[in-house]
Amino acid sequence: MSVRTRRQAVDGLLPSPEPVRFIAEDGTAVRAPAGYPAPADEQLLEAYRRMVLGRRFDRQATALTKQGRLAVYPSSRGQEACQIAGVLALREDDWLFPTYRDCVALVSRGMDPVEVLTLLRGGWHCGYDPAATRVAPQCTPLATQTIHAVGMAEALRRKGEDSVVMAFIGDGGTSEGDFHEALNYAAVLHAPVVFFVQNNKYAISVPLARQTAAPALAYKGIGYGIPSEQVDGNDLVAVLSVLTEAVRRARTGGGPFLVEAHTYRMDAHTNADDATRYRQTEEVERWESADPLARLETYLRGRGLLDAEAVAAAHSAAEEYAARLRDEMNADPETNPFELFDHVFAEPTPQLREQRALLAAELTAPEE
Repeated sequence: MSVRTRRQAVDGLLPSPEPVRFIAEDGTAVRAPAGYPAPADEQLLEAYRRMVLGRRFDRQATALTKQGRLAVYPSSRGQEACQIAGVLALREDDWLFPTYRDCVALVSRGMDPVEVLTLLRGGWHCGYDPAATRVAPQCTPLATQTIHAVGMAEALRRKGEDSVVMAFIGDGGTSEGDFHEALNYAAVLHAPVVFFVQNNKYAISVPLARQTAAPALAYKGIGYGIPSEQVDGNDLVAVLSVLTEAVRRARTGGGPFLVEAHTYRMDAHTNADDATRYRQTEEVERWESADPLARLETYLRGRGLLDAEAVAAAHSAAEEYAARLRDEMNADPETNPFELFDHVFAEPTPQLREQRALLAAELTAPEE
């Protein structure tokens, strides 16, 4: 390979120098980036409706933790453009490998919200059928789902399916070895997988500058031979455009792709975190001015695609959705405590049988 050919190959892997964007922070259109067509108007309107519902779902789930109905909840308020665009870029037969912070993406995919919250409620399983929904269990250990995603992508390719896999990951997860192993594995196999990094600027309390010296996380794909892009993660139009292109490329034999979305986690890491200990109020307020939902609404109103009636209808539907979720979550689930022992080993060990007997004795013991 000549020097010039190698140079061209490297240039083909590089992300844009600045994050791709279609909409400024104030909701006005900017010059459209080359190579990324704007999504259809109807798709943007559907994205808006889903973002309104997702924001309301997130607020309701946060409230449920305060009421003791959820054990923990990691809010994604401020990241709705990423969550919704990721789902809209996929077909129903594509696979999604989410993290614990991607509940909004799952409900946007049409999944039962109570099932989505089962894991965070303290259930022993993910709450839904991954095979039926083509959504892997939400992953709490950082980056382990990226390797699983590559394995699924390779399996689909070998079966002759043209389905694509998208793996969501946070900025903190890109510091884990599993992430780098997944990139290398995907590149060598030329697997149809899109790695979608939601860079919300903090890995719990660790700021991005303490995680990496790279100019952007998008550059992490280059060393493995994976083309990458960076995008304004609070610009729904841009995220959807870039992800749609990444998915199209993977589906048509182009191999893996890495997308980094620059966004921000508006709330604390979880309800158990105090974000005021490691970030300033001024920083949060600055990002609130780039709120992805308000930004998209202003853009659509400016183009005459959205009016007050449509906005009210979207919020009304979201309130009804939240009310149904409250009612269903306020009903105590029927549980069988012996399920704790049913799926540990194919054949229960002596220790498990002993523990099961101890639990049975405790449950049947008379109250003193």
